[in-house]
Amino acid sequence: NMINTLPKTAHHQIICEANYIRLKKILCGFNKTNYKFNLINPDNSEYFILFRVIQRSKHTLILEAKQKSKISNLGTFIMRIQISIDAKLAEVISYQGEKAVPFFMKISMTQSKDEKLQQNRFLTEWLESIFISGISADVKF
Repeated sequence: NMINTLPKTAHHQIICEANYIRLKKILCGFNKTNYKFNLINPDNSEYFILFRVIQRSKHTLILEAKQKSKISNLGTFIMRIQISIDAKLAEVISYQGEKAVPFFMKISMTQSKDEKLQQNRFLTEWLESIFISGISADVKF
């Protein structure tokens, strides 16, 4: 139910709005079902980044986002994001991954009491790191 999952605070809402804008930019308006990118980090580690639309209705999308290392399980995670097209919000609804702090996270964020807010901030930082590091879209989808 969309009503129950809408952001509770103004701060949370701002984060979800910003994440919506970033995702829309990276995924070119959510038109496709599968997206695959290569991410080259400053430390030269390489990751595959996969986005998959697993549910699509007129007003909402459920997106699965995955980061996989090319050489190890470190830095590997998967999250599901609910996207509200009308409200222009993107909110993390589930997160699975290592508890180690990725290189792009600020330490203060890992100390947040509010896990929901923390997950959405994590999404912000992750998307930001994708823009900074640059992604090369794999040719095949």
